[in-house]
Amino acid sequence: MISKNQIKYVHQFELKKFRKQEGLFIAEGHKVVGDLLKAGYTPKQLFATAEWIADNPVAGAIEVTNDELTKLSLQQHPQQVLALFPIPTHQHQAPNTPHLSILLDNVQDPGNLGTIIRIADWFGIDTIYCSEGTVDAWNPKVVQATMGSIARVHLIYIDTMQLLDSLPKDFPVYGTFLDGENIYTQELSQQGLIVMGNEGNGISDAVRARVTHKLLIPDFHKGPTADSLNVAIATAITCSEFRRRG
Repeated sequence: MISKNQIKYVHQFELKKFRKQEGLFIAEGHKVVGDLLKAGYTPKQLFATAEWIADNPVAGAIEVTNDELTKLSLQQHPQQVLALFPIPTHQHQAPNTPHLSILLDNVQDPGNLGTIIRIADWFGIDTIYCSEGTVDAWNPKVVQATMGSIARVHLIYIDTMQLLDSLPKDFPVYGTFLDGENIYTQELSQQGLIVMGNEGNGISDAVRARVTHKLLIPDFHKGPTADSLNVAIATAITCSEFRRRG
C-alpha cells in the first residue's frame, strides 16, 4: 500500500530545489525508464505494476496497482512504471575534440530542451553544454520530452564564457542568426560547437561575439512569412545539414 507520504515525496520532484537536494530525478513510462535501465542507470526507487515487473524484473521494484501509480504519477496517463534515478554528474570536458557538440544559450522551455536532447541523440551528438540560465534538464517535462534520449546524451551545465574562453582560437563555433550566411552554401566541419539561443532573444551578444561562423537558415516563402523558427526545429535543421556533409 502506497502511503500519502510516499506520494508527497514523489510529487516534490517537480521542484528543482528538491531534485537538487535529493540528487534524484523522476522518469516515467516504458520508453524512458527502459532506456535509462539499458544505459546502466540504477533506480533509487522504482514503482511498477505487476504486469511491468513480470516483463522487467528489477531488484527492489515496488509493486503498485494502476490506481496507486496514478496517484504517484506526474503524468495525466501513467504507463505502468515510475522510477527515481540519481542525477548523473558528467565531468566537464572542453569540446575541442574531433566531434560536434551543442551549446545552449539560455533555452527556457522544457519541451524545447527535451526535443533538442532527442535531436542530438538522433544525429550522434553525445554532449550538450547548457548555460546556467538554461532550464533544468532533470525537470520531469524535459525528461519525458526526450523519449529516453536523456540516457545517452551528456548534459553539462557550465559558465558559457568560461567554456568559450577555454577553446583554441581556431576552434569553429557555429551559431544561427538572421544576418548569417546561408547554411546550405557554407563549409561545415565535423568538428565544432553549435550554439543555439534563447526562444525570444536568440544568442546573447556576449556569446555572439565568440561565434566564428554565423549561419542563416533561409526561408523559401515568397512574401510575408514567420519571423523565426522554433529553436528545436532550428537545431534539427542545423544538425541535419552538418551530418549531410559528413
